[in-house]
Amino acid sequence: MGTPDFAVPPLEALLARGDNVVAVVCQPDRPQGRHMALAAPPVKQRAVKAGIPVLQPEKLRDGTFEMALRAFSPDLVVTAAYGRILPPAILAVPAHGCLNIHASLLPAYRGAAPIQWSIVRGEKKTGVTIMLMDEGMDTGPILAQEAVPIPPDMNAGELSDQLSALGARMITEVIDSYLAGHITPRPQDPALAFAIPMLTREHGQIDWTRPARDVHNQIRGLYPWPGAYTVCQGKRLKIHRSALNEDADAVAAASGLAPGTICLCSPRAISVACGSGVLDILEIQTESGKRMHCRDCAHNYRFGQTMGGQTR
Repeated sequence: MGTPDFAVPPLEALLARGDNVVAVVCQPDRPQGRHMALAAPPVKQRAVKAGIPVLQPEKLRDGTFEMALRAFSPDLVVTAAYGRILPPAILAVPAHGCLNIHASLLPAYRGAAPIQWSIVRGEKKTGVTIMLMDEGMDTGPILAQEAVPIPPDMNAGELSDQLSALGARMITEVIDSYLAGHITPRPQDPALAFAIPMLTREHGQIDWTRPARDVHNQIRGLYPWPGAYTVCQGKRLKIHRSALNEDADAVAAASGLAPGTICLCSPRAISVACGSGVLDILEIQTESGKRMHCRDCAHNYRFGQTMGGQTR
């Protein structure tokens, strides 16, 4: 059970080792893109290619999905970023329970978007947890965990790819040990637990009064979705890539400037004063334009120009 790209490598890992994947469950096709055409989730696309039946229930609690799932008589359910909490009736269907691949070191970062929030909040490490699911949101006992460092300039898309591959390897190792009775599930410590909010587009708005490091973490943590943005010349400007600028000349140029003010412009970067420190903007995208490196658009910006505020 899974929906986005994150869930594809675990599915492929199960198929590669010869497991009998009797069905794939993902969320329904959703409108996407400028023309809002219906698009199949990545997991569905991979399942169809492999000839695996696909279930896409709109509701999980009306009994219809439970009956459909029971028809496959699954021994085990594996979930990865499915996007919905499974009710007790569904958890009870597989003979050996439901295992979840969660992209954090539980009990920290329970909930949706743990990869994004771990970067936004400046974590130095994260990891993958394989847990036995219960009725709560990522509250079940832990079967396995592995930690990885978060490099200072890695974005959420890159980290997601890394953790997805790690989860794919871990789940294939855990399944055999778990079914053989060689793993004792370890309860989560509630004293260390905390949940994170759902991501929305509003989380992408940059507050330039914050330290440059916080803004940098926001930009890389929210890439590729929902994306960090600011307002310049009355129009929304999406910022895809940034870097901290600790050069003495840049810091001196920003001295006395209000947060959000451009202090340097060059083909390398657009440098912006923050509440503390200076942030280099490296790649941007205007409302109606394409993604560009600053070397291709720095001539459109100037010293003293301000970012922030509202769109026209």
